Formats: sequence, C-alpha cells, structure tokens
Amino acid sequence: MKFLWDSALGLLVVTGGLLGLTLPFGKLATAAGVPAMVWAFVISLGAGGVLLCVLLARGQHIRPTAHKLRYFFVTAAVSYAVPNLLMFSAIPHLGAGYTGIMFTLSPVITLVFSILLRVRRPNMLGIVGIAVGFVGAVMVAVTRGEAGQPADLFWVVIGLLIPVSLAAGNIYRTVDWPEGTGPIELAVGSHLASATLLLAGILALFGVKAFAPLGAVPLVVVAQVASASAMFAFFFRLQAVGGPVYLSQIGYVAAAVGLFAGTIFLGEHYQLLTWAGAVIITGGVFVTTKAQSQAVAKPQPA
Repeated sequence: MKFLWDSALGLLVVTGGLLGLTLPFGKLATAAGVPAMVWAFVISLGAGGVLLCVLLARGQHIRPTAHKLRYFFVTAAVSYAVPNLLMFSAIPHLGAGYTGIMFTLSPVITLVFSILLRVRRPNMLGIVGIAVGFVGAVMVAVTRGEAGQPADLFWVVIGLLIPVSLAAGNIYRTVDWPEGTGPIELAVGSHLASATLLLAGILALFGVKAFAPLGAVPLVVVAQVASASAMFAFFFRLQAVGGPVYLSQIGYVAAAVGLFAGTIFLGEHYQLLTWAGAVIITGGVFVTTKAQSQAVAKPQPA
C-alpha cells in the first residue's frame, strides 16, 4: 500500500480507474429508473460527506467567506452538477463507453480555453495536440454511440458538452482559487454546494418520489459512494506526488475503464471508427499534456 501511495503511475491508474467506474455504475442506476439528477446528487453528497469527515478528523473546518461561497457554488455548477447531469442523461442513449470517451477531450478543450482567455499562450506543440484531438473527436462524434444503435445528434451534442463544462471548471478553479485555502476544504464546500443545487432541482422538478428508485439498487449506491470517495482521496495524493500536469491524464484512464467495462460487462458494441477515434484523441491528449509541461518548465514572459 505504501508503494502505491508513493507511486505517481500507480495513483494515476487507481484514480482514473475509480473515476471510470462512475460510468458503468451510472448506466446501471439510470437503467433501474434513477433520474440523472438524483444519481449526480448521490455522488456529490457522498463524496462531500466523506471528505467533510476527513477534514473534521484532521481537526480542520470550513471557514466560509463571500469569496469561498462564490467559489463553492460556481465550481459546484460547472465542475460537478452540470457535467454529471449531462453524463448520466447521455449514458442511456450513447452507452457508458462512448460517453466515457468525452472525458478524454477535457485536457484539449482546457488548453483551447486557456488560449482564448489568455490564461496560457499557445505553442506549436499545443496547437498540434488540439488539432489531433479535434480529428479524433470528429471521428467519434460521427459514429453516434453504439454500433447499430445510432443516437440522435442531440445526445451526441449533450455528450460533447461534458468536456466543455469540465474544461470551464478547470479554468475557473485556477483563476478564482481563494488564497490560503486548501484543496480538501474547497472540494468539500464545492461538493456540498453541488448537492444543495441538485437537491433543490430534484425537489422542484420531481419531488421526493424521485429518490424511490434508489431502493432498487442499494449495492450500486454503496459502491458508487465508496468509489467516488476513494477516488478523491487518491486524487489529492496524486496531485501532491505527480503534479497538475500528470493529474490531467486521469481522463483517458477513466475513458478506457468506461469503454472496456461497457463492452465486456454491459454488452455494448462500438464501431471500429469509434475505437480509432478514441486512440487518436488519446494521442492528442499526450501531445497537449507534453505542451503544457513544456510551458510550465519554460514560462514565457508577460
């Protein structure tokens, strides 16, 4: 266990793998009739609650300020509530594996946003990575989900909005991070804020009866909360051991888990073009990650 705790590669595989389990768990839950908003609430409340216990066990607590509250709720919306709602809404139409591929586009889109918002200046390698990732995304998008079951273009667009929301969250968390605040405190506040937003939406749109289908999948609920909580524990350790650039690679580990879990355990089937596009997107992520590491190592003057 100590070897894993100190191994960046081991932590990357475990963290990405746990994140990837969200996809098949989400498909099982939605197939049992659990609304997408309710399942997103389960994840936010479960992860936020466990992380709050960790924070309190360390003798720490949340010190709310106006800046932190703004950070909590904006992060909750763009990083947790919206992408999870999009993901669990899209999975029944696109498949767990296909939806998971969308995670791999997040680093590429993050770099695009960084360039557009002048957070980071582009270099040639970064532009190449964006171009490669875009080609792969087009290849995946035209297949429209599982082989023989093409989804409506609407759901493909919904799937593509997942990495856009995640990328927006990546940029926001960087530029508005409250000074002197640790990541666990921010994660707890953001997850609990997400749970609050989702609960308000559930009660307004569906009422308490929306939670009834959770009784049909108690083991999936427990497994999802446990995996999400463990994922965040390893997530913060990976950030400490591997750094932010290495951390960004969990997206394609998660996508691989979702794609293979969907294929092997959930009976999903994808066209060769989908698999080829996923490989090309992964290549684009490697290139953009390399471009980001070069930019960190050799920052350009303002």
